[in-house]
Amino acid sequence: MEDLILTYFPELTVRQREQFAALLPLYKEWNSKINVISRKDIDNLCLHHVLHSLAIAKVVAFPAGSRVLDVGTGGGFPGIPLAIMFPEVSFVLCDSVGKKTLVARSVAESLGLTNVIVENARAESIEGKFDFVVSRAVTELKSFLPWIWSSLLTGKTGDLSRGVLYLKGGELKEEISAAAGVMRIPAERIGINEISKWFKEPFFEGKMVLYIKR
Repeated sequence: MEDLILTYFPELTVRQREQFAALLPLYKEWNSKINVISRKDIDNLCLHHVLHSLAIAKVVAFPAGSRVLDVGTGGGFPGIPLAIMFPEVSFVLCDSVGKKTLVARSVAESLGLTNVIVENARAESIEGKFDFVVSRAVTELKSFLPWIWSSLLTGKTGDLSRGVLYLKGGELKEEISAAAGVMRIPAERIGINEISKWFKEPFFEGKMVLYIKR
């Protein structure tokens, strides 16, 4: 696994390499007990889940000390790969399904990720404010953004605009337009980033990272 990650992130520390290498055996063990990743897909964990999550790191390098909320994390994506990548950033991973958060919490603990808190809760019930919200295609944007908009701080942290980083695929123009209308977000505050411009694997064709600035 770490070889594929290193192809695109050669600056990883030894500790980060060890943590990424540990992900596949940890998830395989858990998946034999609790099916949080399709059993047909578990061998593609690095490409379909870990590297996909890390596409967010190609759009934004979270500043040290910032707070990130991962909504609908499932077994820990994109939050756990991002927490490995950004050890000086605090992550709260939430999901309403208890068995999924059990897996995410156990994996984070096994990796020694002291910058991760996992909550078995809906996004609306998470207390506190965050610099960024991340998620992988939980629902349509026009439904998702109202859940989390009030959890976001406004303005900038360092040189970066606070906001939402949303992994999504397919034809997005109508979905983005509908969400912008509901939330009254100017079009120029929604960036569409094609993952295939960073990662060459065919899996990433048509997949995007949306960056919606708060």
